[in-house]
Amino acid sequence: MVIQRLQAVFLLLAVILTAVFCATPFAYLAGVSAENPALAEVLPVYPSSSPAFLVLNIAIAVLLFVTIFLYKNLRLQIKVTLAAIVLLVASAVTCGLIVYNNQPDMSLSFRGGILLLMAAIICTVWARIHMKRDLKLLTSYDRLR
Repeated sequence: MVIQRLQAVFLLLAVILTAVFCATPFAYLAGVSAENPALAEVLPVYPSSSPAFLVLNIAIAVLLFVTIFLYKNLRLQIKVTLAAIVLLVASAVTCGLIVYNNQPDMSLSFRGGILLLMAAIICTVWARIHMKRDLKLLTSYDRLR
């Protein structure tokens, strides 16, 4: 398989970023240990801590991967990419809700995992921009015929 279009590269990069996000902690919760109040307890928060959240991110990665192969139907590819962007944003919002509703008495610190999700959103938006550019080019060629 040869990737010839720039949007396919951006979509593949978004798939990789989303898959890596599923395996890395996106936040750390720190609080006082119940056994020894002098020690702080640090808990990493993984996407697998909430199974529905993990399934959502895996489904997004699969959807983005399938979108790469929809290049023959550019309008459908644009629609599916828009749906993936909406799901990625919903995943980012869910990420924040999981952390804030999980342990209200613990302090929160976001780590690099959330940046992977944001980078996946940016790559998907760039892919959609390039798809729209290709569609505009194709329609201009149709007018010339």
